[in-house]
Amino acid sequence: MTPGGTGRSSDARARAAQTKRDRTRRALLDAADAHFGARGWNRTRMEDVAATAGVSPATAYNHFPSKHALIGHVYRPLVLSLVGQAEQDRRAGRPVVDALRDQLEALARTSWRHRGLTGAFWYAAQDYVATRVGRPPDPDVPGDPGDPRTLAPVPDTLLGLLRDGQASGQLRRYPPAAEISGVVVDTLLVRAVNRPHEPPEQTAELLLTVLFGTLKPELLCAVGVDERPFAGGH
Repeated sequence: MTPGGTGRSSDARARAAQTKRDRTRRALLDAADAHFGARGWNRTRMEDVAATAGVSPATAYNHFPSKHALIGHVYRPLVLSLVGQAEQDRRAGRPVVDALRDQLEALARTSWRHRGLTGAFWYAAQDYVATRVGRPPDPDVPGDPGDPRTLAPVPDTLLGLLRDGQASGQLRRYPPAAEISGVVVDTLLVRAVNRPHEPPEQTAELLLTVLFGTLKPELLCAVGVDERPFAGGH
């Protein structure tokens, strides 16, 4: 066999191995989505996910080193799609109030459509924090890659828009964007756990009232005392 033929054969084997890895990873993510969504955080085991995906637990751990990392990767695409929309609005120069309203309504709808998974993600984040108590941070790792909050940074869906609004004077500068985005997202996730059947329009109205009541209260002051400017969505 010629050297060129050997190289092509090696490339073909590498591509086949990568395709197999990609399929296994996709099968694990799909199985985890179904398990976390239906069974929640505590009742889902890596072994169950592996069995549903048709692989061994060792293979599952080779792809995802922990259950925390697994749910972070499952939830990540939902977050990144919203972050992408926010970045598009920023580049287009949309008014910050309009962009934030659309973003929060989309966030509430996403949470509602995937409420089982959202509840599991919230429990995973709390469990991760609890297991890290008392452990010093690694100075060489700015964000733990096993942290579900790093893998699926839900506050980032709002953060850039809030920073733009505060920098331009469209929004009050206190609380800082990182603080208020965290408050709003924590409220959203807690309601996904405590009120899983609350309509997304109702959740969005509450979040918008908290956000703009803090950073742009004139929107609420412009209407009557009993009026609700964010009721019912657009």
